[in-house]
Amino acid sequence: MASTLSLTHEQEMNPWLAAEVRFDNAAKKLRLDEGICKMLRTPAREITVNIPVQLDDGRLELFTGYRVQHSIARGPGKGGIRYAPDVNLDEVRALASWMTWKCAVVNIPFGGAKGGVICDPSQMSDGELERLTRRYTAGIIEMIGPERDVPAPDVNTNARVMAWIMDTYAMHMGHATTAVVTGKPMELGGSQGRSEATGRGCMMVTLQALRRRNLDPGSTRVVIQGFGNVGGMAARLMSKAGFKIIAIIEYDGAVYNRNGLDIEGLMKHRAATGSVVDFAEAENMDRNEAMLLECDVLLPAATENVITSENASRLRCRIICEGANGPTTALADEILADKKIVVIPDILANAGGVTVSYFEWVQDRQGFFWNENFVNERLEEFMVGAFDAVIGYGEKHKVDNRTAAYMLALDRVAAAIRLRGIYA
Repeated sequence: MASTLSLTHEQEMNPWLAAEVRFDNAAKKLRLDEGICKMLRTPAREITVNIPVQLDDGRLELFTGYRVQHSIARGPGKGGIRYAPDVNLDEVRALASWMTWKCAVVNIPFGGAKGGVICDPSQMSDGELERLTRRYTAGIIEMIGPERDVPAPDVNTNARVMAWIMDTYAMHMGHATTAVVTGKPMELGGSQGRSEATGRGCMMVTLQALRRRNLDPGSTRVVIQGFGNVGGMAARLMSKAGFKIIAIIEYDGAVYNRNGLDIEGLMKHRAATGSVVDFAEAENMDRNEAMLLECDVLLPAATENVITSENASRLRCRIICEGANGPTTALADEILADKKIVVIPDILANAGGVTVSYFEWVQDRQGFFWNENFVNERLEEFMVGAFDAVIGYGEKHKVDNRTAAYMLALDRVAAAIRLRGIYA
């Protein structure tokens, strides 16, 4: 059992150890049976595949990919596939476990899974990426399927990659199977509202947190770290809803305007220049300093481990809404609690994406598709319900929001295991 007090800096930055710490804390408070704890702490199934790809220059390169199914107690595995040079098995394990808890928190009938391939997509052609994707899909094909495990886009993957996976699966099965992946192009069974879903969900739970404190969006200052699909969409939607987005932080710098940024203008600037920096209507800032700006809401929406034991004590926000997976380390949790910063944890805050992925899976399976208004209405119903359930659980057990979210999720998954029994 991991303890935050005994974590070294290197261990603090290990997402799998962070997931274990939070699991152990929640399981102890729930007094879960030791046997069920062992099941829930351990991924149900893992596969490592070595992927040969013929590069455009004729060389044969070997890539390594992973797929981890953490739990399928409540339904098929669900989780994205990421392409990045720093993908590793511990990261994929942690992300798969977070997907288990995330699906349980919003109470959708999925378990948790995740996949990744060690590669640098920025250095690969479209043809190389397609060949990599199809061979990776063939390598994990026995694990995936509408009733087994349903992948989705993640870091450096998108609707086009999902189309390649779907087509590869269809060629092996001998018939079109749209429900094998979500996040697909609309023409292949994608859902309205999917691309905005994670950012929209972040806004929805932030609004709930503000309402509990009688705060108005119009006077709420927001700092967003990350301007990709999640952070960019959250910025756009929150700006339209009246929030004052005072800073955007990216990998190469940050921009700041105390009166609020013109998000649409900044998006045009980024599209034209490839960067948010040097935006005419804002001042440039060091990205680390921008994280420490005084604000009402800090929304980390990029990668893991951006709020750590090194910077948590210097944060000047009132609420953290975790748009990314694992943006806060386990050691930082204790510091934020001491500072009385309200945290909307990742397994709740960014669950809008998997919720609309669930809607897409449902629509594909029934062959009947919903309009965007209906999708957004159902998303709000799920997100507000999950927010209220987490807050209620926290108040009942006198724990912080993250612990409450984990306890709620573990409780639901453990209940499913008990009801199913153990096959022997």
